Amino acid sequence: MTKNQDIIHPFIGKYLRKEVMPHGMCPGCGNMTIANALIRAIDKKFGSFEKFVFVSGIGCAAWIPSPHFLADTVHVLHGRAIPTATGIKLANPELNVIVISGDGDLAAIGGNHLFHAARRNIDIMVVLVNNFNYGMTGGQLAPTTPPEAKTITTPYGNIEEPFNLPALMVEAGANYVARWTIIHVLQLEKSFEKALEMEGFRFIEVLSPCTTRYVRMNLMSIEELLEHFKKNTINVKVASEEDIRSGKILVGEFIYRGREGYLSRYSKIKENALKIWRSKT
Repeated sequence: MTKNQDIIHPFIGKYLRKEVMPHGMCPGCGNMTIANALIRAIDKKFGSFEKFVFVSGIGCAAWIPSPHFLADTVHVLHGRAIPTATGIKLANPELNVIVISGDGDLAAIGGNHLFHAARRNIDIMVVLVNNFNYGMTGGQLAPTTPPEAKTITTPYGNIEEPFNLPALMVEAGANYVARWTIIHVLQLEKSFEKALEMEGFRFIEVLSPCTTRYVRMNLMSIEELLEHFKKNTINVKVASEEDIRSGKILVGEFIYRGREGYLSRYSKIKENALKIWRSKT
């Protein structure tokens, strides 16, 4: 770290740990772009990491908060970030609990927890970084790998259809669902701002393909990847049936609703249970 790095990046020392900067992410990786957008949103709305807890599982994206964030972070078992975050929020409702992890951790190993947390409308925010494969363990096929894409376990192309995570989260009952790519930095930051102000389950997927595994395996450069996102993404609010049939990537806000959060319902049930118990004693 240079002597002037605090000036070059004012977040170092306030939101980012000096001892782990510069970060160790791969060249071209979008993880720290995502971190930057989230920190800017939190800085704008709260001004600090006070009363924030970040939970992550196992994988490259899980390294965004831990060890980089100068905050309370919990790095847990593979696929178990959401139940851990749920327990933290129930134990101390005043905390802002944010899960940051990858598609393998949250949608595959921990997929069951993801869907049920959305169904329950748990009052946590989930940032799912979709890098299209299991990047940390070698680049294997994931349930988010695009059709026909090559991985080390599907060298001739993927025959499986990937999860449409925003659609699943909307149907499961999440209060807020959005998807952006790493080129939609300002839109992503605004989505973070909006989600931070809400109750209930908030889900934001960020498409950030693994540059070391996925991009190279599919014979692209980082520049080609970014150009691909520019040409092939369209906002869900203006997308036509033809756009969907042609394989355009839908981005934007998929749902924004005001369902009562789990904690509010839990408090009512708890209060009612106490009244019944007291009436019997």
